[in-house]
Amino acid sequence: MKSYEELAREQAQRESSLLSKLMAEGGMEELTDFEAGLGERQTEILFKITTEMEDTQDALNQVEELAQRLRRHLDRLKNLHRTLSK
Repeated sequence: MKSYEELAREQAQRESSLLSKLMAEGGMEELTDFEAGLGERQTEILFKITTEMEDTQDALNQVEELAQRLRRHLDRLKNLHRTLSK
């Protein structure tokens, strides 16, 4: 398995190669479009993560409410059992 440093070095080389290629082809506009696309993708991913966090928090709250209702119901059943067992 490659170390983090090796992977980072390879990634930097790929990025450098891509930038060199874009610059050699007069691709400054392409680079700008690429950066804009990355910004849009980042915004989209952040939105999806935020939505998932909110959905997860809502589900957790529902589970906690259900657990509380079940505890109260269990307490009532125990009290009824105790009363009827006397």
